[in-house]
Amino acid sequence: MNALDLAFTPALEMADLVRRRQVSPLELVNIYLERIERLNPRIGSYFTVMAEQAMADAKVKTEALVNATNLPPFFGVPISTKDLNSVAGIPCTYGTKALINNIPEYDDVAIAKIKQAGFIILGKTATSELGSFPYTEPTGFPPSRNPWNLEYTPGGSSGGAAAAVAAGLSPIAQGSDGGGSIRGPAACCGLFGIKPSRGRVSPGPAGDKFNGIATNGPIGRTVADAAALLDVMSGNVAGDPYYLPSPECSFLEASLQQPGHLRIAYSTKFLPIGEADATCKQAVLQTVKLLEDLGHTVEEKCPDFSGLIEPFQIIWRNGVAAGGIPPEMLQPVNRWLMSKTDSAVDYLKAVAKMQIVSRQIVSFFDNFDVLLMPVFLHSPIRVGEWSHLSPEDIFENIVQWVAPCPPANATGQPAIAIPVGFDSKGLPMSVQFVGKPAAESTLIRLAAQLETAKPWINRRPNLDNI
Repeated sequence: MNALDLAFTPALEMADLVRRRQVSPLELVNIYLERIERLNPRIGSYFTVMAEQAMADAKVKTEALVNATNLPPFFGVPISTKDLNSVAGIPCTYGTKALINNIPEYDDVAIAKIKQAGFIILGKTATSELGSFPYTEPTGFPPSRNPWNLEYTPGGSSGGAAAAVAAGLSPIAQGSDGGGSIRGPAACCGLFGIKPSRGRVSPGPAGDKFNGIATNGPIGRTVADAAALLDVMSGNVAGDPYYLPSPECSFLEASLQQPGHLRIAYSTKFLPIGEADATCKQAVLQTVKLLEDLGHTVEEKCPDFSGLIEPFQIIWRNGVAAGGIPPEMLQPVNRWLMSKTDSAVDYLKAVAKMQIVSRQIVSFFDNFDVLLMPVFLHSPIRVGEWSHLSPEDIFENIVQWVAPCPPANATGQPAIAIPVGFDSKGLPMSVQFVGKPAAESTLIRLAAQLETAKPWINRRPNLDNI
């Protein structure tokens, strides 16, 4: 297998090649570091490349491979981690130059689990400032670009993570999702992403500033890869504010199982925002046809999400303010959000209202196993497209674009983004599935069925001219 094919090999296959001594961890790290050095200046997927650390780790693992027997599941496989998550000894900027010298002394729990699984971390991927935006263009850093078309965004806030995987600069990535930040980038870049259920992945050791809205999760090229990485990251530690028991079988095992007959609701509209554009609507409707052909019962129906918008915005903007960074050091939209912070009473009222509306939304799933929606209400924007607008107008545009994503964050339900084709601009099209609480396995089984029916793994962006 040549270096290019290895760079686009799924992570589970890569782990198998390492176990069978057909490729070494050192070879893999060298392949990715060469590609990162050559392509990252144009794509902007990494803030920090951990070349020295990755090489040292790869050398140790390559030497250990000689006599190793019981290897962890991803021994010697490279991975990227998002720059909202702490990796001990490595800068964690949160997408702001104000924290360029912030070097944590600990690993986040999700990162520690990734290391324990045998992964080799290549670097910290780009994020929007404080993870606030669905595009990745923080001041002081190069913008992240979509490998399928460099004029367009790879999404955000896990934009760097998705761009890295799509461009073959990492075989798989850790991301996080507080309002679509895994699903949006996965959709923009033609990948598979999972926003897990609340309580599935520990937020430790840090506290939770967003009242359970945000969670870590995987972005991968295949359903099985993402499922296996979710297995790695899942689990709780003492003191976690939310807790879920382990599933009956692993998520990787679920990816090998049939979903059975499912009752699936779908909509191309999002109340009260409006209808998806023609491209996003087409993605949903062609998926409806495929689901019906596969034997599922599909009905046009959707909860009313209107009551979530105001409380979600209040909780989100107060979470941004809780970061404690002086407003003058932030981008205009984050400064504007911080100027809108609310009293403790208003915040608690918003939490209560979000919980009440969330109960109503979750009750919709008494009659359905899955809800199919667009990921976004219109196609990806160009890099810098909104940079001339006022903070108020940018925020309104964000709401109008990403509206289908935050409800699953508010309710804590699992949700996935899955690729379904390409539009006229050569950009990936995607749809979103939302499942019952704690029912990631149902979504994974369904996604694997769709992946088999309409494979996407052999699609690669043309990067020859970068």
